Amino acid sequence: MSSTVTPERLTGRAWVVLFVLCGAIFLEGIDVSMMGVALPSIRAELGLATGELQWIVSAYALSYGGFVLLGGRAADLLGRRRMFVTWLVVFLLFSGLGGFATEGWVLILARFVTGVAAAFMTPAGLSIITTTYPEGPQRNKALLVYAGTAAGGFSLGMVTGGLLSAIDWRWVFFAPVIVSAVILVGAILLIPRDIAAKPSGGFDLAGALTLTGSMLLLVATVVRAPDVPPAQTTATAAVGVVLLAAFVLIEQRVSSPLIRLALLRNTALVRANLGAILLVGSFVGFQFIAVLYLQELRGWSELETGLALMVIGIDAVLAPTLTPWLVNRFGNGRVVLGGFVLAALAYTAFLPLGQTFAAMLPAFLLLGLAFALTYGPLTIAATERVAEDEQGLASGVLTTSFQFGSALGLAVVAAVLAAAGELTAEGFRTGLAVPLAAAVLGIVIAAVPVRERAGANG
Repeated sequence: MSSTVTPERLTGRAWVVLFVLCGAIFLEGIDVSMMGVALPSIRAELGLATGELQWIVSAYALSYGGFVLLGGRAADLLGRRRMFVTWLVVFLLFSGLGGFATEGWVLILARFVTGVAAAFMTPAGLSIITTTYPEGPQRNKALLVYAGTAAGGFSLGMVTGGLLSAIDWRWVFFAPVIVSAVILVGAILLIPRDIAAKPSGGFDLAGALTLTGSMLLLVATVVRAPDVPPAQTTATAAVGVVLLAAFVLIEQRVSSPLIRLALLRNTALVRANLGAILLVGSFVGFQFIAVLYLQELRGWSELETGLALMVIGIDAVLAPTLTPWLVNRFGNGRVVLGGFVLAALAYTAFLPLGQTFAAMLPAFLLLGLAFALTYGPLTIAATERVAEDEQGLASGVLTTSFQFGSALGLAVVAAVLAAAGELTAEGFRTGLAVPLAAAVLGIVIAAVPVRERAGANG
């Protein structure tokens, strides 16, 4: 942005560009949450086994988590606008393919490629924001609006998925095609062209292959842990760690590394990513428990459940309005700490497992407020004081943390509920200990002051 732009406010054009980029993260959020609601209808029509049905979700998580760091670096090296537009087209095409699927394997393939597209598109979009808006009030405002849109998409997706599934589950795939087409037109017309970096040492192919392989295996280990023998879990985790170690050795030796390892000395970035893992992990774990509790134990319909959980979507309003004021008044760190405290209170408030919506409303409201206070500020912390030519990478690292946290939270909660046997109120209370423990750990990480090491960004 030009230095003549008032640093406290966004211009009209800046808001329009932000609207397009927010559209993409809204699309990603609504796509994920709609899919979860549509699974029973998909199973009924295509006759899928439980294992096949699970892979509709897992294929997306695996490809997204496995390729997102590569996607972030590709945005830095090949051009952020080019990566955003190209992979938005892929997202559109394969969402459409999923809608036309008549066999399970086609649906799983469509979800896998859609996840790859999101892995390249999302960090490109986020890094366009962090390189377009100057660090400070403008960027903070843009990131908080972006974070609120992402959360709002996820919340609205649960209700939208229920409504569309009532018509035909295929609309859960076709609706993102329509949204993608609108965003694509806006992106082509409004997002300014950027100049791709020209690394002297070429592209780090060996690093890209080992890192992507490692991420795929580690995410697969977490996603599949509740459903496979312990020996298989141990084996995939071990191979993933070996590949990660090989990646570190490669990065220390190549002239143009995929990731400059000194970036990880940025303690604000490391703490933000740990917070992201705990925040999203606890939230997804809680959502899984709440959905099963309301539908399996209380007999609520999918639409009633989605409408109840939509209350959490108040963060879409609070993130761009209340959170910027709090960050300016108290600082990023204190706002994140307050958010984790509210999350812990929310999970504690849900422990009595009330039977009415009124009894559960305080927990949902507290969780929505907690998400508003943590998601955006963690995004700010993970991308500030990072060089412009590494913003895509920093965005990819953060997106990886969100995806890995989601998979980890879901896997741990599913394992705890499986160990409890029959789904009873007591079993659900035991499962709630997982998100509560994650929120408490988030409080500890946010509360402990950490001194920034010199050279973290140099």
